[in-house]
Amino acid sequence: MVATEHRPRVKPYTAPEDQLPTTVRELFDALPPLPGLRVEVIEGKVLVSPVGKPPHQAIAYELGVLLAPVIRKEKWQGYGGVNISIEGPRDILVPDFAIAPKNCALWGDSELRSSGVIMVVEVVSPGSVREDRKVKPRLYATGGIPIFLVIDPLERSTTLYSTILDNAYQVVNRQPLGQVIHLPAPVDFDLDTALLME
Repeated sequence: MVATEHRPRVKPYTAPEDQLPTTVRELFDALPPLPGLRVEVIEGKVLVSPVGKPPHQAIAYELGVLLAPVIRKEKWQGYGGVNISIEGPRDILVPDFAIAPKNCALWGDSELRSSGVIMVVEVVSPGSVREDRKVKPRLYATGGIPIFLVIDPLERSTTLYSTILDNAYQVVNRQPLGQVIHLPAPVDFDLDTALLME
């Protein structure tokens, strides 16, 4: 007997023709949940990618553990893989880790509004190099997120973006991975990135 792979069927989108999605945002809103996949809207395109591999996920998890003291002290909330709606263009980004107040404003019932988010973190993987290094700094700044940290295991570096002016980060601090970096206010925390390499 030959084993066959069983894949659950997803019911196709069946709205009347005059109600079919006409924009990328409407297409995103019409998608069913896609477990195991990350769905983002970036610059007018829907990007679907697998969630990070175990080493990638471990870095994001460890980052949450390291930041837990400041998150608890400030009564914030830490998130892994949460949808963030970038106010203005309405792009949807899914950072590897984010910090926001517990009462952060939502867009609908499943997206944090970027103007309320305190910090986002992206862990670079081979499939996300362009977006994480080039595109997302501009989008997160446009969305008003005060702190953006890129952890780049491929280049063994960290890049910290802060101080927004005219929809762009004015301070960019790149360090080798393994150094202690100071996360500016409102986080105000010394992060030992050597602990992310264990």
